[in-house]
Amino acid sequence: MRTRSLRKGWRVRARSGLALSTVLIGAAALPVRAQSLAEVFKKVNPSVVVVLAKEKDIGTASDATPASIVELGSGVLVSTEGKVLTAAHVVQTADAIVVEFLTGETLRARVLSSEPAADVALLQLERAPVDSPAARLGDSDAVEVGDQVFVVGAPMGISHTLTVGHISARRRPSDSASALSLAEFFQTDAAINEGDSGGPLFNMDGEVVGVVSHILSRSGGSEGLGFAITSNVARQLMLQERSIWSGLSGTMVSGDLAQVFNLPPPGVGLLVQRIASGSPAERIGLRAGTLRATVGDEDLIVGGDIILAIQGISLGQPSGYVLVRDRLKELHPGDSITITVLRAGRRLDLTGSLDP
Repeated sequence: MRTRSLRKGWRVRARSGLALSTVLIGAAALPVRAQSLAEVFKKVNPSVVVVLAKEKDIGTASDATPASIVELGSGVLVSTEGKVLTAAHVVQTADAIVVEFLTGETLRARVLSSEPAADVALLQLERAPVDSPAARLGDSDAVEVGDQVFVVGAPMGISHTLTVGHISARRRPSDSASALSLAEFFQTDAAINEGDSGGPLFNMDGEVVGVVSHILSRSGGSEGLGFAITSNVARQLMLQERSIWSGLSGTMVSGDLAQVFNLPPPGVGLLVQRIASGSPAERIGLRAGTLRATVGDEDLIVGGDIILAIQGISLGQPSGYVLVRDRLKELHPGDSITITVLRAGRRLDLTGSLDP
C-alpha cells in the first residue's frame, strides 16, 4: 500500500510537473508585447526641451546697427542634475539661453561644454527641473541601418512634434560635412526641419541614440536627408572628456580666401564670426566680425580677428585643430592660454584664460 501510494503520488506529481512544463513552454513561446510608438513617445516626451538662445545679429552694409535675434532649437535632459544635450550651433555664441519643458517650466541655462567640430553641446540648467524625467543615453554602436527611429523636436517652433523614420546610413565625417571633423553621424529619413536641431533621435526602446545636427536640402526643408551625431560620440565628448566652451564661432579660411585676407604662410586661419557676451573668447580679447559680406561663393561676417595659432600650434599644420583641442584639454583652471591673431593686418598675441 505504501509503495503504491508513493508511486501513485509520484505519478500525480510527474503529471503535474509535465503539465506545468507544458504551460511554461507555451508561455515562453508567446511573444513579449513590444511597446507601441505612442507608448514610447509618451514616456520620453517630457525629457525633450525647446532651447531659445538669444544673441546679437550682425547688420549689413546699409544697416550696421546690431539687433537681438533668437535662435530656436531643441534638446534633451540627460541627468536629474539638470544637464541638457543640444546642438553646438544653437548655443555656441548665445548671450542668454532659456530652456522650456513640456510642463511649461522655463529655466535659464549656460553652456557647460561644447564641441563645434561635432556640433554637440552640454547645457547646465540653473536648477533641476520639476517633474521632468531624464532620458537614457543608448549605445549607438548597437544601432543598425534599417532600424526604426523617431525624432522629437520643435520644427518651425511647433514644440514636441514627433517624426518617424529609419536609420539610412552611418556616416563618417568625410562622408557628410568636412567642417565636423570629430563627428560620426546617423543619416535618417525622419523629417527634420528648422527648430529640430539639438533634439534627440530615439530608438524604439526610448533611448537617445543621436542628437539632431543638420539636413541636406535643396528646398530648405526636409527632403529625407537628416543627420544626427551618434550618442556614443556625444557621450564621449560631453560627459567623459573635457570639451571647452570658447563662446566663439568661426570659418576656416585658406586658398583663395587666405589671399583675400592677406594671411601669412601657411595661409590658413580661423575667421572669427561671432562671440558670446561674457564668454572666455570675449574675456581674452578676441574680436568678432562686424559686417556681413559675400566673398566669392562664401557668405561671411568680416571685420573680426583671424586666429592663426593657439598655444603656438598653427591651425595650418596637419591635424592642427585636433592638436589644439588635445592641448587645451590638458589645461587646468586658471592656466594661461596664448592665441595668435591677425588683426587689421597686424600679428598679435592675446593672453588669458578659458575658464567659464
